[in-house]
Amino acid sequence: MIYPWHLYAMACMYILAGIMHFVKPKMYMRIMPKYIPNHKLMVLLSGVAEIILGATLCFPSTKNTAIYGIILMLAVFFTVHFYMLSNEKASAGLPKWVLILRIPLQFFLMYWAYFYLQF
Repeated sequence: MIYPWHLYAMACMYILAGIMHFVKPKMYMRIMPKYIPNHKLMVLLSGVAEIILGATLCFPSTKNTAIYGIILMLAVFFTVHFYMLSNEKASAGLPKWVLILRIPLQFFLMYWAYFYLQF
């Protein structure tokens, strides 16, 4: 089945984001909440998850499972967004308003993934 181009764009976005976990792992480790153990392992595992979920979006037999996985992953990532809001070092120098805008963006990304369940 051929999907709309924007589903493939979303797949590429997650694959590229996952690859960045391996290219710049320190950037991701800095924003990990302190209560999450083994930051480097978690950064690498989340990168693998993003790559796999992005790739499996492109196949009819795994698309819906990938969508639910993406939504779950984005929900878990809220912990990072809230941690960045509450910790100046983790905020990576981003203005507070940018950090606040990332929260509705996260909901938009969840909806964007959910939208493709109809195809």
